[in-house]
Amino acid sequence: QVQLVESGGGLVQPGGSLRLSCTASGRISIDAMGWYRQAPGKQRELVATTTYGGTTNYVGFAQGRFTISRDNAKNTVYLQMNSLKPEDTAVYYCNVAVRTGSYSRSSYWGQGTQVTVSS
Repeated sequence: QVQLVESGGGLVQPGGSLRLSCTASGRISIDAMGWYRQAPGKQRELVATTTYGGTTNYVGFAQGRFTISRDNAKNTVYLQMNSLKPEDTAVYYCNVAVRTGSYSRSSYWGQGTQVTVSS
C-alpha cells in the first residue's frame, strides 16, 4: 500500500514563500512525481512535474516562481514557492507514478495541503 504524506502548507502574505513536501512510503519504485493544485470552484490543474532523472516541467504561472525538486533516496518531492500571489491560493496535491512493471505505472495522490496567500 502506497501512502503519500504532504506537509508545508499554510497562510502566507503576498510576496512570501512556502516549501511543500510530499513523502511516499512503502517498498516502491517511483517514476515521475508532480504537484497539482485546486482552487475553490475550479478544476485541479498541473503545477509542475519532475522525472526520476530530475528533468522538470512547469506550467506558465509557475515558471520563474516555483521550483520542483526530489530526493529519490527519500521518495520525496518538494515544491518551493516564491513570490506568492493571492491567486496561488489552493489545495496543493502531490502525485507520484509508481512502477508496477516494465511499462506500467500506477498513480497515487497525496491528501492535499492548503496554501492561502492573503494579507
